[in-house]
Amino acid sequence: MSKPDRERSARDRLAEERRRTEARQRRRRLLVVVLGAVAAAAVVVVIVVVVVGTNGGGGPSAVKYTGPIAPATRQQDGSVAMANPGVTTPVLDVFEDFQCPACKAMEARVGGTMKKLAAEGRVKVVYRPFQLFQQDPLMSNSRRAANAAACMPADHWVKYHDKLYDEQPPEGDKGFANADLIKWAGRLGVTDPSFAACVNGAQKIGQVDQATAYAGKAGVTATPYLALNGRQLGNDALASPDALQKTIAKAGSGTPRSAGEAPGQG
Repeated sequence: MSKPDRERSARDRLAEERRRTEARQRRRRLLVVVLGAVAAAAVVVVIVVVVVGTNGGGGPSAVKYTGPIAPATRQQDGSVAMANPGVTTPVLDVFEDFQCPACKAMEARVGGTMKKLAAEGRVKVVYRPFQLFQQDPLMSNSRRAANAAACMPADHWVKYHDKLYDEQPPEGDKGFANADLIKWAGRLGVTDPSFAACVNGAQKIGQVDQATAYAGKAGVTATPYLALNGRQLGNDALASPDALQKTIAKAGSGTPRSAGEAPGQG
């Protein structure tokens, strides 16, 4: 091979490697890896029971919180608020996609802390599941799971939320089949035929689309995205149960705003 041919071949290899690198970076931008290290996902939540294992998705299982859970109520916009009566602030908005591995890792790390603080009356947690992914099978998995969560009665919602993370399919695999979504609900005691009809008929997809539009308006481009009193939390606040607890304590009774709303609005 002549020198010009060798140089051209080397340039072609470099160009192909750049294309591959850019493709990997685009995929990574779909997710926010809040820890930066896989080992940190195994942090034990103090006072609550944490079981961190693996399932078919290869990631950590959702936290198994055994303490009391604050009442959950379905809000007008379809989101689910977990708070004791009379607790209105501080507000922790949780934007999540049940197909998102980083969301599952975040739930395993600090999900139990959120439940504990809500049960103690120290925060109002507002869950806002939506569809992040735009390519199948991730997109369809996400939409089916979010629709099922929207179909779930509020009094079983938090446990079903955790179950969906327990059963998260591996990236690239088709999962969250309607039959499974209905079966898991039955194990939690939700056997009303109306739930199965809601899941099979995708009756809440319009609500899912509204939640997705709201997330976009709030500036959410990757998940998990948590906002405290309307301000996005940084990775440091989500690094451990203790860090999140201290951050919420500092927020105190500050005036809550909708996530994504600029200061001075509302």
